[in-house]
Amino acid sequence: MAVLCKPAIAVPEYIITQDDTLELARQLHYDHLQLKKVLRLIEHTGVVRRHLIQPIDKVLEHPGLDARSAIYEEESKARVPAVVRRALDQAELEADQIDLIIYVSCTGFTMPALTAWLINTMGFRSETRQIPIAQLGCAAGGAAINRAHDFCRAYPDANVLIVACEFCSLCYQPTDIDVGNLLSNGLFGDAVAAAVVRGEGGVGVRLERNGSYLIPHTEDWISYAVRSTGYHFQLDKRVPGTMEPLAPALRAVAEQEQWNASKLDFYIIHAGGPRILDDLCRFLDVPPEAFRFSRATLTEYGNIASAVVLDALSRMFDEASALEGQRGILAGFGPGITAEMALGTWSAGPAEAE
Repeated sequence: MAVLCKPAIAVPEYIITQDDTLELARQLHYDHLQLKKVLRLIEHTGVVRRHLIQPIDKVLEHPGLDARSAIYEEESKARVPAVVRRALDQAELEADQIDLIIYVSCTGFTMPALTAWLINTMGFRSETRQIPIAQLGCAAGGAAINRAHDFCRAYPDANVLIVACEFCSLCYQPTDIDVGNLLSNGLFGDAVAAAVVRGEGGVGVRLERNGSYLIPHTEDWISYAVRSTGYHFQLDKRVPGTMEPLAPALRAVAEQEQWNASKLDFYIIHAGGPRILDDLCRFLDVPPEAFRFSRATLTEYGNIASAVVLDALSRMFDEASALEGQRGILAGFGPGITAEMALGTWSAGPAEAE
């Protein structure tokens, strides 16, 4: 059975606190008719700090899509390799033992994908397969885990590397001043994450089943308008209420293994915002403590898009509280509105489990 090993995470060196964000909103949008509402929403995100790949004065500039694309490529090549090496080390594998690289990012675009550069520069075999995922947004972390699981079911002795590279600050648009965009400016952060799914062996989450669910006719609720100035994030005010229709989808996936989604041992959930977590606690009937890993990610890093589920999972590894055979669910939510869900049991590894 495929095992999802401990993820590696890196956040950039520039930090913006919630107090900094609130003060910037007051300075930049002092005449906004709904400024008080915006400030209140940012305060309620629970995000204490976020990490950025550039100083905030550079983030607030808009040098154009071509310049931002160059920054994305330069920064990804500078930051991804070290995270990949740590993920490989934590899975006790070498680069030439990887059979597939899944690279996910919704905040920048290169062609060819960064997978080609990684293969050429980090010792991966030329036969390594590549799956870039660019348009699933925050759900892509869950989708990458699920596609890695599918691959390992098709090729049981294969190993898959997942890379999530999200520089959300490169999507800042100074002309987008509706409430949803201003809230987003105080919510999203930058991060790089990587993890290995081993077809055989490994310590971590043994993947048992996966599934997807799309809420009908919600494709324009989370979206990009692609313009000459780049990606313009569009967020419908109905998005925070999507946990009510998605909770039954999580229950249905769990029931396929005869599991009760309200009685699992661990939950690794995309931290899109505090209401997402609060509502899912209520609709799944689980205590807030069950989502402690996701809440910690949100508090310390903000919404880091597809990297959230990997960071939350890494925090579970660090807590070292999981016991052999305990059951859990991983879920990412994003545009569509799409949920990508995986069921897993904790595996302490062959030697420890015997």
